[in-house]
Amino acid sequence: MGSSAQQHVLLFPFMAKGHTIPLLQFGRTLLNRHVAVTVVTTPANRPFIEESLAGTTASIVTIPFSSTAVPGVESTDKLPSMSLFYHFGMSTISMQPYFERVLEALPRVNFMVTDGFLWWTLQSANKFKIRRLAFNGMSSYCLSLCTVATVEGVFSGPQSMGELVELTQFPGIRMCKDDVEAELRDLDLRKVAHEFNTKLMETTMKSYGVVGNSFYEPEPAFVDYLNSNSLYKTWCLDPFCLAAQQPYREQDTKPRWIQWLDEKLEDKCSVLYVSFGSQPEVSHEQLEEIAFGLEESSVNFLWVITKKDWDLPEGLEERVKSKGMVVREWVDQREILMHESVRGFLSHCGWNSVLESVCAGVPILAWPLAADQHLNAKMVDEEIRVGVRVETSDGSLRGFVRREGLKKRVTELMEGAKGKEASKKVGEWACMARKAVEEGGSSWSSLGSLLQETSV
Repeated sequence: MGSSAQQHVLLFPFMAKGHTIPLLQFGRTLLNRHVAVTVVTTPANRPFIEESLAGTTASIVTIPFSSTAVPGVESTDKLPSMSLFYHFGMSTISMQPYFERVLEALPRVNFMVTDGFLWWTLQSANKFKIRRLAFNGMSSYCLSLCTVATVEGVFSGPQSMGELVELTQFPGIRMCKDDVEAELRDLDLRKVAHEFNTKLMETTMKSYGVVGNSFYEPEPAFVDYLNSNSLYKTWCLDPFCLAAQQPYREQDTKPRWIQWLDEKLEDKCSVLYVSFGSQPEVSHEQLEEIAFGLEESSVNFLWVITKKDWDLPEGLEERVKSKGMVVREWVDQREILMHESVRGFLSHCGWNSVLESVCAGVPILAWPLAADQHLNAKMVDEEIRVGVRVETSDGSLRGFVRREGLKKRVTELMEGAKGKEASKKVGEWACMARKAVEEGGSSWSSLGSLLQETSV
């Protein structure tokens, strides 16, 4: 692990790509600051982590895991349905004895950063007298709004699902019940979702602090709210994707989609990048509307599809081949967003995707599907104003999107006045993001403070 004076940090990401990737990027950030890093994971997730940390001195330790929700499944993207998520999350406690054996064998750990979803790691950390920081994969905006809306009774009030209520704590911000998932509004103590969320919140509050997956500048009021109203400190250390960025591929190893983007750049064509994350649940009818909406639009698009069971309309890929490309492989999303030809991102608004898009200076067409994505889309559209939301057929937040509505919004983002405004704004945020991770920047300084505070 290096000299006795070198600090040592343990990272334990939750078994989902959206939670794993930022923690691995944080690992690279720590390595760049000459900190020793150990990552704990499961056998099926190890290959992805090894590839992500290739060329580094990070150590990877594997412990067994067998989910009682779906035996043999070790990551959420392999679940047959996201309805099993909370059962999957609860079953991770089976790893605790193996995790504690790892802690017993490791050299001194200055602190550990474990995903908030791995709530039981706090007990293990306390047992071995190790500081535990919970990794929060959400924005401070999202977490603050959820907390305030719960306290102010927005989710339990008599209003309809879509009726907006102004938050007293944050004047000017209005929320409705439909802004969050039903599981977060349901206070039934008998349900596994409530048990899981309660454990998550209680152990986060008792932890040494929280590593926030954000940087301070876009959401100062919300970071300050959490710090002043919680028992823990939020350390904003992101954007990890910038702080730990890797060099681009050599010319002769470029994947075919990057070569395609290069060709579009030579032709002076702007491209819309389309991706709904690694585990979206979209009906066949809705999928068809997406496909036809993109086909009927005038834009060039690169559509990355990760779901094996997503069948596009017959002949679509052949019909759009002059302006569109469909990719069914794992891609380096940051590499795509950083490409000069990409001028828009049709996104599910997973928080990692929002951050990567902001850092690349690419405006967003927000189409949230689940989890914290609706509040992320709200932030994109109303708070930092780096994009627009899709148009639903009935005007509701979670309504069906028809091809005409999608075509309209795609055109607005790529060619209209709203898109130009969002593009200008996201460029400003991209500049702030770069400054945050540079020496003396907010995130750079916060990490320095954390390392100094935990050095003894």
